[in-house]
Amino acid sequence: MARTASALHILVKQKELAEDIMAKLKKAQHLMCWPNDTSTCPSGKKGGHLGEFKKGQMVGPFDKICFNGELFTPHLVKTKFGWHVVKVLYRT
Repeated sequence: MARTASALHILVKQKELAEDIMAKLKKAQHLMCWPNDTSTCPSGKKGGHLGEFKKGQMVGPFDKICFNGELFTPHLVKTKFGWHVVKVLYRT
């Protein structure tokens, strides 16, 4: 079972904006097109990169995607902070 993961994410308040970002990412299909200018999270300044984190360190639904979702595929996740578009880079 994976104990750590690394992910990129974009945090926005509106579901419609998150869905629009997801649609654009599905068309782009590669990591270099990861938009970071719309994120309300401070990690947006680092391209949305969250670094490596431990299982259980992130809020529940976000953590679940990071440790169970498909790698390199954008996922839409709702948390108490807003709507996240998440791309899991790796798990260890």
